[in-house]
Amino acid sequence: MTADGDMAGFVPQKEIVYNGLLPYSDRLDREATELLAEIKANLSRAVLLRELWPGVAFWCKKLFSFLKLYGRRFSKEDHILFIKLLYELVTLPDLEPHMMQSYARLLIQLLKKKELLSRDDLQLPWRPLYDLYERVVYSKTEHLGLIWFPKYFPASSTKEMLDEWRPLLCVFDVVMQKAISNMELFLPTIMPPEEHSQAFQLWFDELMSLWTSVQNQPSWEGHLVNLFARLANDNIGYVDWTPYIPTIFTRILRSLNLPVGVSQMVAPRYLTNSYDIGHLVLWITALLGGPGNPAQKELTCLFNSIASFYHPSNHGRWQSRLMRLLQRLPASVVRRVHRERHAAPSWIMLVPECQRLTDTDLQEFTRSLIGAALLAMFSKTGSTDAAYALQNLALLTPELAIPPVLEKTYAAMETLTEPHTLTATLSCMIGMARSLVSPNNHYPEGRAHVLPLLMGSLPGVDPNDFSKCMITFQFIATFTTLVPLVDCSSAPSRHSDLTEIEKDLCFASAEFEDFVLQFLDRCFALIDSSTLEQTRDEMETDTQTHLESLVELGLSSTVNTILTQCSTEIYKVMALQKVYNFATSNIFETCVSGRMVADMCRAAAKVCMCLYQILIHDTTLSYEELPGEDELDKELLWNLQLLSEVTRVDGEQLLKYQGDLERILCVCVRLRCKRAYTLACNLLEHTLRSLSLIYPTEYRSTSGGFDTDLPIRDWGRAGDVAALGMCWHVPSQEEENFVFQLLSRLLHPELQRIKGHVSGDQPMSRCELLQSLAIVQHCLLGAGSMLPPLDGPHVSDLVPSMVNLGEIKLHIGVDYGKKTQTNHILEHSEDDTKSLFVIIKIISDLMFFRGTHKKEFDSRWKSFTLVKKSMENRLHGKKQHIRALLIDRVLLQHEMRKLVVDGSEYKVVHQELLCNLLLLSTSTYSQVRSRAQNVLTAALGTYSFSYRDLIPRILQLLSPQHNGTQQQFKGALYCLLALHGGISLPSARDWDCVGEVWLALVRCGLLPTMTLEEASIGRLLDDITDRIHRQHDTIGIYFTVSRCVEVANLIAHSENPTPCLEPPSVEELKEGLQRQRIKNVVAARKYEKLVNDLLDCLEDRDLPWKFEHMATDLLSLQLRDDHPLPPDAVLFFTQGLIHDSISIRKVAISAMAGVLKQLKRPRKKVAVKPSDIKDLEGVCGDREGNRWLQYDSNNLPLSEEQWDTQLYVEKTHWGYYTWPREMMIHAASEKPKDDLTYEEMSEGEKIIFEYFSDPEFIDQLIGFLSLEDRKGKDSFNPRRFCLFKGLFCNYGDVFLPLLWPHLEQLASDPHESSQRCVCEITAGLIRGSKLWSFSKVDRLWKLLCPLIRTALTNITVETYTDWGTCIATACEGRDPRKLHWLFELLMESPLSGEGGSFRDASLLYVLQGGLAQQQWRVSELLHRLLAYLEPKLTHVYKNVRERIGSVLTYIFMIDVALPNTRPTSSPHVAEFVPRVLERLKPLTSEPEIHNHVHEENTQETDERTQAVKLLKTVLKWLMASAGRTFTTPVQQQLQLLPLLFKIAPVEIDESYDEMKQDARTCLSLMSQGLLYPEHIPLVLAALEEMASSRSWHARFSVLTYLQIMVFYNLFTLLSVPAEVFRIRKLVMQLLLDEQLEVRDMAGTTLSGLLQCQFFPLDSSLQTQLQTLSQTLLPKARGELASTDLVRRHAGVLGLSACILSSPYDVQDWMPQILMDLSDHLNDPQPIEMTVKKTLSEFRRTHHDNWQEHRQCFTDDQLLVLTDLLVSPCYYA
Repeated sequence: MTADGDMAGFVPQKEIVYNGLLPYSDRLDREATELLAEIKANLSRAVLLRELWPGVAFWCKKLFSFLKLYGRRFSKEDHILFIKLLYELVTLPDLEPHMMQSYARLLIQLLKKKELLSRDDLQLPWRPLYDLYERVVYSKTEHLGLIWFPKYFPASSTKEMLDEWRPLLCVFDVVMQKAISNMELFLPTIMPPEEHSQAFQLWFDELMSLWTSVQNQPSWEGHLVNLFARLANDNIGYVDWTPYIPTIFTRILRSLNLPVGVSQMVAPRYLTNSYDIGHLVLWITALLGGPGNPAQKELTCLFNSIASFYHPSNHGRWQSRLMRLLQRLPASVVRRVHRERHAAPSWIMLVPECQRLTDTDLQEFTRSLIGAALLAMFSKTGSTDAAYALQNLALLTPELAIPPVLEKTYAAMETLTEPHTLTATLSCMIGMARSLVSPNNHYPEGRAHVLPLLMGSLPGVDPNDFSKCMITFQFIATFTTLVPLVDCSSAPSRHSDLTEIEKDLCFASAEFEDFVLQFLDRCFALIDSSTLEQTRDEMETDTQTHLESLVELGLSSTVNTILTQCSTEIYKVMALQKVYNFATSNIFETCVSGRMVADMCRAAAKVCMCLYQILIHDTTLSYEELPGEDELDKELLWNLQLLSEVTRVDGEQLLKYQGDLERILCVCVRLRCKRAYTLACNLLEHTLRSLSLIYPTEYRSTSGGFDTDLPIRDWGRAGDVAALGMCWHVPSQEEENFVFQLLSRLLHPELQRIKGHVSGDQPMSRCELLQSLAIVQHCLLGAGSMLPPLDGPHVSDLVPSMVNLGEIKLHIGVDYGKKTQTNHILEHSEDDTKSLFVIIKIISDLMFFRGTHKKEFDSRWKSFTLVKKSMENRLHGKKQHIRALLIDRVLLQHEMRKLVVDGSEYKVVHQELLCNLLLLSTSTYSQVRSRAQNVLTAALGTYSFSYRDLIPRILQLLSPQHNGTQQQFKGALYCLLALHGGISLPSARDWDCVGEVWLALVRCGLLPTMTLEEASIGRLLDDITDRIHRQHDTIGIYFTVSRCVEVANLIAHSENPTPCLEPPSVEELKEGLQRQRIKNVVAARKYEKLVNDLLDCLEDRDLPWKFEHMATDLLSLQLRDDHPLPPDAVLFFTQGLIHDSISIRKVAISAMAGVLKQLKRPRKKVAVKPSDIKDLEGVCGDREGNRWLQYDSNNLPLSEEQWDTQLYVEKTHWGYYTWPREMMIHAASEKPKDDLTYEEMSEGEKIIFEYFSDPEFIDQLIGFLSLEDRKGKDSFNPRRFCLFKGLFCNYGDVFLPLLWPHLEQLASDPHESSQRCVCEITAGLIRGSKLWSFSKVDRLWKLLCPLIRTALTNITVETYTDWGTCIATACEGRDPRKLHWLFELLMESPLSGEGGSFRDASLLYVLQGGLAQQQWRVSELLHRLLAYLEPKLTHVYKNVRERIGSVLTYIFMIDVALPNTRPTSSPHVAEFVPRVLERLKPLTSEPEIHNHVHEENTQETDERTQAVKLLKTVLKWLMASAGRTFTTPVQQQLQLLPLLFKIAPVEIDESYDEMKQDARTCLSLMSQGLLYPEHIPLVLAALEEMASSRSWHARFSVLTYLQIMVFYNLFTLLSVPAEVFRIRKLVMQLLLDEQLEVRDMAGTTLSGLLQCQFFPLDSSLQTQLQTLSQTLLPKARGELASTDLVRRHAGVLGLSACILSSPYDVQDWMPQILMDLSDHLNDPQPIEMTVKKTLSEFRRTHHDNWQEHRQCFTDDQLLVLTDLLVSPCYYA
């Protein structure tokens, strides 16, 4: 294959840029091309040969790793072909779920960068994907999720999708959820403008009007909002949202679920379905901008009204949502601005000029959010969210976002008492650092703050407060990464072109030197105070605590950054000398402080080497007297530690000291003292790593160094990927030689020793052995990247395949040197656990280690993304990171290449190692076992197909023939558990393995030693079965590969690069097909064998019960859609129905239900084209066209021929909204063959038939079914219902005669369990008789009706819910005309009063269950029921009234005002309410309504009493319907409002009064209702009328109602200015009320309205209030003119309201109003009280930030205020 020849015209889609910066990048192109050629060849070959497993699966995995390593380094044609191939693979018909998931993952990866492929390049049909989605999500068997990008569907698809899903839009049905979520997932929204008429314009108005007309947030509304948000975001400027903006913002505000108003609000239950914040933010962002920017006004208002919720003192359930909103909104706007201004051009259409966000728009946006962000900054939970928000705001408008935070930061640095504010402000500053430092034109003065901030943060390095210390380190590190610490104070004299600001900066930079020195001093102090002696008592351990290790990390990285960024002068002269003196003049202990100092020295040494000579000199001196004792002196240890850290530098530097190092190592490694030799081993490892790894050598913020003229111009500069100027360390020849020299002097002797110990020639003590092993391990860790990988012959015959499954060789920059000999031991004493731990480490390193560990890599990747997040610049686009970050990313790319070892070949060496691991995994000590098991699972995940070799070995330990120890047994079980927990676990999907593992698990119950006494083993087995249950997907039996073949052919013949193998020949293709056929047959055989083996085990009498249950469970997992269960298993489960053990009975019941579903005979269906039925277009709801579906008592099928001639539509939603093009219904013409004759039955059917025809079996079965399981907890069990439904569906009424006597007996027994049993069987009977012939059904109902009557007379508290469920289940998804017997029975007379109030309520409940399932199709029954209930609305008993209220809700549920629906034929609220009001006449005249009717005096029949009872029922109805209906009939509710206001008194009585409670709840719920503009005048008229009522309670309630109503409909109200004025007038009127409580409430209401800026606090309002407050009071003491006092109090209340309306800041009008208020302190009560309360409240809310607030007042005002606010002294 020629790598360069055919690649001439090759344009990659998108490469990973970092690959080009690796030191060996020249080899990568070739390597990638070859790999791609290999992938293309083998993938296409595997598909053509029809080999899905292992071929396709294996090579898909390889393609995935290719994407990870090289990005999308293939041509556009290949990209499209890959996507098409995977699309075909994912949508294969019988794919097993697991494979589908892996293909889907890869496909999503390929589709990710949407700018790479336009819609002209790629179009995918939507149908196959939708079929797959249907199969997976709505299937009867499996659940799995997929996310899709519907941007590649062809233009015509929108219309097809709408035709498919419009018929499902029936709001009353659960199917609505499905329809809307399908639309959300599938409807395409990214289209060029000329296609819009085929796209969203087809559905936008329809769905939008649906959304605006539905109120109570049903669960599907969220999906609709997500769809709109996606549409808005993809088509900014093409959809006109202006008319909907008030609605959108009102709904957003409502969905935040904020508590409002003074009284306890009742939150309706439906508010739990709130919108997804992520989508809301997208939607808001897309609405901004455009001419006039209407959405911004609403957004400002939104944040003004919720700002106070962000204050740290407020918290509640709503807080997390508010914080998410604040955090994501600025980020989303940044993304949009990036897309408009900086994005690379691609096929996705641009935002039109007029709609783009201008700078003034952005400033407006920042202003609206900044207040909330600054408040949230200090909250206990949300400071990180606020910091993120501020970071993005600072990107958009630094001049607005940065100054307020700076101010707060300086203030926080000065106070010592509030560390929380310091940490919060610093974390915000860290996010803003980049915007502050970079020289952009909006906020040039920001850079002057850098030095003061750095100097001010120094006191934060404080040994007494860890968290403060950490954040300070982070802060300093962030700023020093961005700013080179260079003193350029001499620059102004050299350069003449500097601006003023730049000059100031240059002079200020002279302080850098000072800063570095002070910082180092602080660090030394910190280290001194954290030595072991100071922080520990003698008793404690000598390891580090977690906190100390964190601080150590912070310290070392910060020092590292500072010394890297220093100019050479500062570094050499000051810093180095200082660190050096400090380190050498003291001796530290090696645990805590020693590590910190060593870290500092390492940081210093990285930059310069002069530390060395002295150190090495010192260390060698101290070795002259070769110590053999166990404890060494501290100085020696300290020097060793220092040396081991200092060697972590550039390897070339180490070569100078080659001899010294080698000498020291040889001596120290053999020291006896454990501390000493571990330090020496570290030294060895670090030396080897420095010599042998590839790594960048510097991380400065600008390449080249800091000797340029003007470093200040480089502040905050982004690194340039194209010219990074990276310096790499690549091991030279000398370094390699040195490494191998060290290895031969240290590693070889140790290996010899260990060999001698194993053979028994030279036994060693445990300590010596441990030491030898430690040396070996550290050698491996140090030089791992140089040692060649384990090699050797492969283990063959693991899996048959016609495709090459070889591994990929990646070049990682090292050519391998000599091979070292590594053989290991296990045969020595088992309990030397420490050595065993080391051995396990060594094995795992041998297998996986190539210079980095996966874990380390993951954590570094994580921290890299975190730093990137805090310093990235999303606005200007991709890769604008700081240079140090970019270098880090390149290094990570290098390490990632080392770690890609997935799918390595399994060789003989590995086999030996794995067997050793298995031995260790089953050894005596649990810790050894668990460590070995972890390594083992990792290995099985790495080597392809190795599990096929290992599982049999594990199972051998479990087999009854093997007599091992308890520990071995447990170890083996744990290995299996881990296998089932592994992520990439193919073993659970391989028939051979499943067969062996499951059987072994069950058979180990036959072990002679098997006892269940030990609890741990029992738990283990439970865990394993549980794992299997959770993990077990159905494993495929039948595979077909059809449509993919053409695409694979294209790939096999594609160019650039040409695949490296020939396409398969004809013979091979034939063989492939043949193999696929054989494979399917074999799989089916294996399946049956597994089932039969499990059954054999179950027949073994010696099997303990635990294992019997386990086997039954596993057997029940083997029910499948595509292959019938073998008859023996059917027999087993049928017998299991009457097994003694309850758990087996439960499994058998579910299994039998499944078996019966499998055996169900297909029925013939016919297609009906509803277009044949005359129907009006464009009208939905009840209409002529679907009248024939409705229940009509004059046209019921009462005779055979009527039954056979009518068309039945079972599903409720068909025909409500629009008709589908055609629908399938059961053919009425086809005579169902009534009974199968015995001869025609299959094996399985015969077994069931025989058992169920046996009276004895039935007796036992019913006996078991009517037992109670858990007392009081049992309820209707759907599994048993399915069992009976299946029986009657498959066998007709054959078994009825046997069951009937039992049913009659159970129905007359009032016990809970027997009633439940009747319920389950009855429901099963009714649903199972769906397709019986008329004669059978007629017979059935003649028997059933009396039975149900009997049962309903025996109904009890425990069973009425079961009967409700039973009837509801029986009616669900059935045509009501076929169940007319049942409905007529239930309608007979529910409220007969015979069985007392309870029975009446229960009967209504049961009836409601049935009718609610039928929704709109039984309007006639609803009318009859309403007519029956109306006279009985004044029922005496509370429980019946509540039930009636609930039933009324369902009766009126269908009366909805949806877009283009005709008025329904069901009952209307509008006709019902006047009739009720007529009967409530006696109450309307009274000022207040009191409840004097109690349950006892039932005899009174005067009108008033009846009216009160009626009112109670009406309240119940209003409460029940608040959350359930889709639209609220506002006008009708308003007619009832006056009555409610009269009931609800303000104070809560001690005596509980049901009527008052209900009235308050109703008012609360109604005030939260959604209003449309046309309703507002009506509501206000009602409120105004009530405000002049005689009862002050009613006037008071008007205010509480108003508060909630205004907040919950804020933007709708604001869009009608006239109504705003009316509300203001109303509040002012009530402010002058003669009743004190009403005035107070009006004041509170006023302040609330001002706070959410409902109307402005303009001068007219102020003067009005001031004139009121200056009303003169007459002098005469005696007769205080009350009206004057009221006016004066009103004015004072109004002024207080102004003060309280801005609780956390000081407006410019505030000082004056405060002064005005203070004049009233000596007025008569209640004025004095009000003033005092206001002042104390003002003091409470402004206390926190008093320092900044006092600037708003003049000195005189401050004097007065201080007098007012400071309480007088009692001792004066």
